Amino acid sequence: MPFPDTVPALASALAAKGYEEPTSVQAAVLEPEARGRDLLVSARTGSGKTVAFGLAMASELLDEGGLLPPAGAPLALVIAPTRELALQVKTELSWLYAQTGAKIVSCVGGMEPRREARALEAGCHIVVGTPGRLCDHLSRKTLRLGELRVAVLDEADEMLDLGFREELETLLDATPETRRSFLFSATIAREIARLAKRYQKDALRIDTVGDSAPHADIEYRGVLADISETTGAVINTLRLIESRSAMVFCHTREAVRQMQAALMGHGFASVAISGELGQNERSRAIESLRNGLARVCVATDVAARGIDIPDLGLVIHASLPSNPATLLHRSGRTGRAGRKGICVLVVPPARRRQAERLLQAAGVKSEWSAAPTPEAIREADTERLLNDFSLAEPVEGDRVALIEKLLAAHSAEQVAGALVSLWQSRLPAPVRVRGPSPAQLRGERPQRERAPRAEGEFRERAPRSQGGDGSWFRLSVGRNDKADPKWLIPLLCRLGGITKQDIGSIRISPGFTLVEIASDKAGRFESCASGAEADEVQIERTEAPQGGEGYSPRGRPPGSSQKRGGFRNGPPGGRKGPSSRKRRD
Repeated sequence: MPFPDTVPALASALAAKGYEEPTSVQAAVLEPEARGRDLLVSARTGSGKTVAFGLAMASELLDEGGLLPPAGAPLALVIAPTRELALQVKTELSWLYAQTGAKIVSCVGGMEPRREARALEAGCHIVVGTPGRLCDHLSRKTLRLGELRVAVLDEADEMLDLGFREELETLLDATPETRRSFLFSATIAREIARLAKRYQKDALRIDTVGDSAPHADIEYRGVLADISETTGAVINTLRLIESRSAMVFCHTREAVRQMQAALMGHGFASVAISGELGQNERSRAIESLRNGLARVCVATDVAARGIDIPDLGLVIHASLPSNPATLLHRSGRTGRAGRKGICVLVVPPARRRQAERLLQAAGVKSEWSAAPTPEAIREADTERLLNDFSLAEPVEGDRVALIEKLLAAHSAEQVAGALVSLWQSRLPAPVRVRGPSPAQLRGERPQRERAPRAEGEFRERAPRSQGGDGSWFRLSVGRNDKADPKWLIPLLCRLGGITKQDIGSIRISPGFTLVEIASDKAGRFESCASGAEADEVQIERTEAPQGGEGYSPRGRPPGSSQKRGGFRNGPPGGRKGPSSRKRRD
């Protein structure tokens, strides 16, 4: 069905942007039964939620002529979990309400608060911000919510996961009871339902997710490649799957730096986004991707939410997401608003089963293959060249005389050869990536031969890495944080770019943990681990401890009494470690 034209200003803005029919969530909030009611909406990433609540709030904000009253205290408040999402919401609402005379102010961390305060004091109609910064303005009395008509919580589940419940309650408590409230969330978990019950009245429950497959517009693919071949696999994937823009996700800031440096050195125009960058730097990076100056964005999970880049057709997970929610939010940067997208997971063969469990938990399926070969990439290049739209353009104007001169001076084969050379010169060269074995592609576990052992004999396996005595590192978590090898070992492999066989003894003290890493991998481990985000476990090199025994993934020393309690499947809630959660403004 087409968009209703009851509000000409909004209908005109939608038409100018090329919107012809509403998405399912947009159609649902425009139904007669939704008018004037609070809304509790579950909708997946990329479903057009911002336009949906922008349309839903119009009846509360606009007069009969489709215009807003003079700017004063805000009439609508939109709360988002991250700076990127808040700024994106402001951009979307700005074009949607451009013809209504709307003044929209953003209040987010990383921006100058005094400038925001001046904009609020000057008067506005809509305020978009993050919970922490909005509460700061509320406490300073620069944000007045007494005349608010609509309050919107965008991605409410994420805000609760980040620990913003107190801030959300503070903001909602400051709004009039007569205001309408819209809660948008990927899922309606118990905490969301409790929040809705407290702050909403007779809310209409809208579920546009239903029982359909998640992200039907995204095709998932798995690529098996050794850890040392990850960069090559990413390069070849970017070359094989041609997309105007793409995102590559890594776990740590250091991994982002290394990946972006490798891509730049290989000829890819790329930008990086991680927690160490300021808001202005991150905004410039995103803008470079949007306007085509860069093709690839390498990012940590800080970019997994709130970034909408047109024509982003490819997402690559260079490191395996830690949980299904992260997988879906990363992948949700593509396949948005009806557009098709491809998501590729680059996975070491030893972690394939873990990746399959992750995909199964997320409700998606993937086909597995080796990294694209140079031969396959060259075949794809040939097909793209033969189908290039410029070859079908009519020859006219000044080009006719130039073409005649070229053909008079050179043979058709020479001209075609020059065309092919020019075409290939702008393409990054593919790399040769060592592929997995046929058994690994089939998902078979390797059979290990074990030497017979005499009854009662204990033998510790020798480490695979031969580097002499190991190097020691200190972790910022200990027994008081319920540190346990069952989740420390996967975390060390993920943060440090190593395998289980590279880890020696682990000694857990009340306030910290000491870990031994094979000497020939210590440099790489230190480099990768030093770039961990602020909410990761912090790791630093230290001196070798004196005496004592600890847990070793290669076998427990006889008589060891070290307790191995703690979490059964890692830290609670899928967090990155037991350290306190990072609060994002």
